[in-house]
Amino acid sequence: MVHPLLFLQFFRELLVETLHISEAGADAIAYTWLVMALLLIVSLLATKGLKTVPSGLQNFMEVIVGGIENMVVETMGEKGKPYFPLIATIALFVLVSNLIGLIPGFYPPTANLNTTAACAIIVFLSTHIVGVKEHGLHYLKHFMGPIWWLAPIMFFIEVIGHLSRPISLSLRLFGNMNGHELVLMIFFGLVPFLVPLPMMVMGVLVSFIQAFVFMLLAMIYIQGSLEEAH
Repeated sequence: MVHPLLFLQFFRELLVETLHISEAGADAIAYTWLVMALLLIVSLLATKGLKTVPSGLQNFMEVIVGGIENMVVETMGEKGKPYFPLIATIALFVLVSNLIGLIPGFYPPTANLNTTAACAIIVFLSTHIVGVKEHGLHYLKHFMGPIWWLAPIMFFIEVIGHLSRPISLSLRLFGNMNGHELVLMIFFGLVPFLVPLPMMVMGVLVSFIQAFVFMLLAMIYIQGSLEEAH
């Protein structure tokens, strides 16, 4: 049986040699697939043999999923429930991607701009797809502003504001995770024992905060597209 880490290394080298991807890009792709595989395995284990009175992994996952669902309802209202799977998937993916970088020798996919940009683009497209689905062509009123004679100016301002959202989402997450990864590597290189531990503890906090911020902004953006334009 092939060891998972050896297979991951083989997959990484295959990407570099066949597709001529940079080593950083290959790391991001390989560890992204690893995160997706971990989430899939955990979900299968948690839902295998579901019990009325949960225990173990099922209980742990129900607490996490229930917490995210409550946050979605509190932030977006009852209309936000259909978008809970999207929000929860993004939140769990970002969180696990952040945390996996704390394991020595592992690379967090969110420390690569391509990964964070992909997540941000999904949120951006989902926001406007939901808006058009909910309001049809009347969704354009969101870009017109409250005063009709200011509509031409407001339209361009709103478009620029909406286009800046995926940029800010991706750069914020990438900057925090990449910066922490660099600092951690420097500390491990200089003093490999004990000193990096406080940075790793801080890394856990940063991982949770950044996943929460990304999820919260995604909910706010989608909630804005669900509202009626005034």
